Amino acid sequence: MSATANPSRKRQQQRTPARPAVPEPPKQAAAEPAVAPAPSVQVKELDLSPAILVPRGFGRIPVTGVSPVIEGGAYPAKAVVGELVPIRAKVFREGHDAVNASVILTAPDGREQRVDMTPVEPRGLDPWEAWVRPDAEGAWTFRVEGWSDPWGTWLHNAEAKLPAGVDIELVCLEGRSLLERTAVLAEEAGDPVSASILKATAMLLIPERPAADLIEVATAKGISHAMEQYGPRELLTPTADFGLYVDRQRALYSSWYEFFPRSQGATYDAEKKKWTSGTFDTSHERLEQIAAMGFDVVYLPPIHPIGTAFRKGRNNTLIPAPGDPGSPWAIGSPDGGHDAIHPELGDWDAFDRFVARAKELGLEVALDFALQASPDHPWASEHPEWFTTRLDGTIAYAENPPKKYQDIYPINFDNDPEGIYHEVLRILRLWMSHGVRIFRVDNPHTKPVQFWAWLMRQVRESDPDVLFLAEAFTKPEMMHALGKVGFHQSYTYFTWRNTKWELEEYLTELSTQTDSFYRPNFFVNTPDINPFFLQSGNPAAFAIRAVLAATLSPSWGVYSGFELFEHEAFKAGGEEYKNSEKYEYRPRDYNAQPNLNMLMGTLNLVRRNHPALQQLRQIRFLHAPHDAVIAYAKRDGDDAVIVICSLDPNQSVESDVYLDLGWLGSAGSTIELRDELTGATFTWGERNFVRLTPANPAHILHVLGR
Repeated sequence: MSATANPSRKRQQQRTPARPAVPEPPKQAAAEPAVAPAPSVQVKELDLSPAILVPRGFGRIPVTGVSPVIEGGAYPAKAVVGELVPIRAKVFREGHDAVNASVILTAPDGREQRVDMTPVEPRGLDPWEAWVRPDAEGAWTFRVEGWSDPWGTWLHNAEAKLPAGVDIELVCLEGRSLLERTAVLAEEAGDPVSASILKATAMLLIPERPAADLIEVATAKGISHAMEQYGPRELLTPTADFGLYVDRQRALYSSWYEFFPRSQGATYDAEKKKWTSGTFDTSHERLEQIAAMGFDVVYLPPIHPIGTAFRKGRNNTLIPAPGDPGSPWAIGSPDGGHDAIHPELGDWDAFDRFVARAKELGLEVALDFALQASPDHPWASEHPEWFTTRLDGTIAYAENPPKKYQDIYPINFDNDPEGIYHEVLRILRLWMSHGVRIFRVDNPHTKPVQFWAWLMRQVRESDPDVLFLAEAFTKPEMMHALGKVGFHQSYTYFTWRNTKWELEEYLTELSTQTDSFYRPNFFVNTPDINPFFLQSGNPAAFAIRAVLAATLSPSWGVYSGFELFEHEAFKAGGEEYKNSEKYEYRPRDYNAQPNLNMLMGTLNLVRRNHPALQQLRQIRFLHAPHDAVIAYAKRDGDDAVIVICSLDPNQSVESDVYLDLGWLGSAGSTIELRDELTGATFTWGERNFVRLTPANPAHILHVLGR
């Protein structure tokens, strides 16, 4: 009978018999014993294997709250090569014996690396942390191992008992035993030096020595290092393995510049009142200028044929004038769809020359990937099932009330998912074959997350170097979901974060809460967004936003015209540009004065020279009492940078700024700094005075001598 069977016995145990009113007479001896024999129990072998226990609950050493873990491990956390990644968990055990923890990091080639974790504040709540730095692209895994720490337990007891004169001989004996055991392990690992140190220290643990001497011997630096490497790790309890996908560095760190090839080299014949479009070939000069400013990604709006049905005119009017080029996002005409090039821009050979020239200049070409169609798109006639048909038989056009986009048909991904999914993948691979390895995806939040999860998986399996930027200005959960399923970067709310508390709160979120799946790209403007902060046209406002974007985020972006302080709004209270380039040609004199060319070039150079500005996580906001002064420090390894920036473009501001010298790597009371914008050097202490003006609204300070 099994251990849990016999319900009648269970009921008997639960029943309490009534007490008789009158004693009963003695009964004859029963043939059966007074107590029934216990039922037979099938003994099952006890399996305490951590691999069995931990994924289903608590192991021998409980490990909980492991991060970064995305949707229960359904998707890998994100990192790039060389990036510091925090791994955290809560590790504890019963009683008072010491506990410890390690991270086991496994590379795509199977290499394992152990990184010991350290307890962090608040100490009483058992948080542990380790920062790892993966060194190769691909699919990594990590797990956390909790373990009992005999040496830590002994040290705790020794520090309590020896000064009090309690169990001195026994404490010394136990310490010598642990040291001698560890010396054997060091010898087996091929480290005779550590083994010798351990043996020598064991001989010094004798009861006759003063307690202070014994503790000093046991806590010496050499012993601590040897015990960290070879000390016994008992009751080792691993968690399940969790994913960590490591991309190339461009996925995290990049400087983007957006321009319309049709505007570059475009000419207007006043007599004929006719425009001639710019081309890929006439854009080579602009590529050279963009590279000279230190940008590394050049982003092109859609370059496909543009529909004529419901084509929009200047300033988004419903009736275009003759020769109006239309919106590039109204994709498709008799000349082709997403797999074709607008004839006025050139042919495939011209595009290949453009990509090749960009590569020669150190630029990557990012292509807009807008999954929508003009009414003239071949899909509209060949695959009407890929769209939504209304009750009157018409195909539904795009709407964002009160805006209407009659020139655009949104895709319906549910009518024929297999057909549209594979068509999209085919198109992507076509452009990939022509050297495009970065795609800026238009409005991905209007397509199913499931579709993106499928597409990202397909591309990653065959072309893991291909990157995707999500142009999603929508609810946080959707933006986060897109990051979780594979988007490498995303547009952000930076455009609308202007005050000190907004910026600090937002960057704290980005650097500590969503950092494992959501990489920000701080665009200072876009063809769709003319930020309110810039609509005064004040050059200081443009400089401030450029400094903030380039130093707060490892990726930032600029749409052409920003450097020329373009700011005129279509209407008061709106964020659309007047005479938007989306609907017309906009050739520019990029050397016109004044401009921000030099500042943008300097910012990109500073970013390139400082690893601290190429990462997201290690940022600390500094105390500056003035509400219009924001101060923060970033670090990575031996590199540390302090940024102090005014948030007031109209007047000078003065404030004290307080530094955390220890966090910045200084052991003294002062620190040496060089301003990367001016070349000036300073010696600062904990408290420092700054004055920022509209002409010089920021300091970017390199910490010297780290």
